[in-house]
Amino acid sequence: MKKGQSTAIAILLATLYLLTVANSIAGGATASKSNLPVKWGELTALDFVKAVQESGGICLIPIGVFEKHGPHLPLGTDLIDVREIALRAATKEYVLVFPEYYFSQILEAKHQPGTIAYSPKLIWNILQETCDELSRNGIKKIILVNGHGGNNSFLPFFSLAQLEKERDYCVVLFRPERDPMVQEKVEKLRETTTGGHADEAETSMMQVSRPDLVHMDRAKEQSGKDLGRLKHIPSKYTGIFWYAQYPNHYAGDGSYAKPELGELLINSQAEQLVELVKVLKKDDAILELQNRFYKESRDPLKTKQ
Repeated sequence: MKKGQSTAIAILLATLYLLTVANSIAGGATASKSNLPVKWGELTALDFVKAVQESGGICLIPIGVFEKHGPHLPLGTDLIDVREIALRAATKEYVLVFPEYYFSQILEAKHQPGTIAYSPKLIWNILQETCDELSRNGIKKIILVNGHGGNNSFLPFFSLAQLEKERDYCVVLFRPERDPMVQEKVEKLRETTTGGHADEAETSMMQVSRPDLVHMDRAKEQSGKDLGRLKHIPSKYTGIFWYAQYPNHYAGDGSYAKPELGELLINSQAEQLVELVKVLKKDDAILELQNRFYKESRDPLKTKQ
């Protein structure tokens, strides 16, 4: 089969999956019993008041970034995929979804074209002020939905730092778990076992989210091999680790991607996010414990041991 034919078939398969997803999402919107848009920016001011009530005062912030994703995926891959997950969840269980958020930690990719790498101070301040503004607008439970691996240290620390002073809202970092049944299906579909960035899995997700932006014919133009240039140094962590391993900002081989795998991965995370939203709508344990902690912190000597 010629390269052009294989590419056309891949796009056709991805399109069929996208149509299936669209039908599923349409059904979910009806099931949520709401005619209100889930996207923050699509609500009128008056409808926003209703949306806050219906959402239970919960808002998702899907967080992505602009960075290179191998030679074949768009710069906004993380943002596109994480919003797909968030929007699927929101149509099944009504919740607000914050606009495109790309203020992430990505200093390790500054050497690649198209990267937007803000300073550490700015990404902290803008996320904190965003959360403060959400609270001022009635959102008291904020769910951070991370789509970017470069935030894996930043966002947990940010969440913990919310205890630094008293706040009338809580921040919850969504951390999807590995479902054994889903993982078994994933392993059957996967043809590679290494990677993590623009690899088989991430490329498969983009084939579902935005197949028109995936250039499968370019997936092998660069290497996604781990160069291991610091393996000889034991017991260390250094900020240059990613560049030492993957200077092309490509980890794995995206040429093995398939829409079936992408659909499985996206849907699994979306379903787990739905369950988190449902629990937070009914449960105030985080806010209650947080308030108790604040009270005890004002005078630790009076805290019951």
